[in-house]
Amino acid sequence: MHPRELILVRHCQATGQEPNAPLTNVGVQQAQTLAEFLSDYPIDHITTSEYLRAQKSIQPFASISDLPVHTDPSLNERILSFEPLENWQEVVRDSFADLDLRSPGGESAREVLARAWDALNEIIAAGHSLPLVVTHGNLMALVLHSLDRTFGFDGWKSLSNPDVYVLIASDLGNPPFERIWRQSSGVLPR
Repeated sequence: MHPRELILVRHCQATGQEPNAPLTNVGVQQAQTLAEFLSDYPIDHITTSEYLRAQKSIQPFASISDLPVHTDPSLNERILSFEPLENWQEVVRDSFADLDLRSPGGESAREVLARAWDALNEIIAAGHSLPLVVTHGNLMALVLHSLDRTFGFDGWKSLSNPDVYVLIASDLGNPPFERIWRQSSGVLPR
């Protein structure tokens, strides 16, 4: 693998959206499957959001690979609003076209991207061979959208729990990321 690659993971199925929401029973099984899948990659660093579901999603892999799990609040899920939003999916959809769109008390997509890319660039610059980051669907989709504008709301809706992408510092003409996970069978052929 090229030294400028990074594996970006969306957490496994959780019981809710709050920061301390645990994984469901299915999510615990997904984390085991994810660990087996990731064991084929020479991952040498793990950073997750501070949310429990992100940490628990990678814990089985961290255990078998004997890697510590670092946390970074910059990788936490986007705050759409401090109050529940009935139209939250519309806010997510419209954020791909208007990066400055913000609900009361929430973060804009531009703010989320700034903190996400600060964290990702710091991890990439640290010189790891193949770092892995575990985060959340909206943040992940916005990062992918920032690399390829065709990845938008429909891309966000297509994300699975878990989901795995490789971000690639590619030459001109090559795609900037590749999905390496598929929900139906668990993995894509290598």
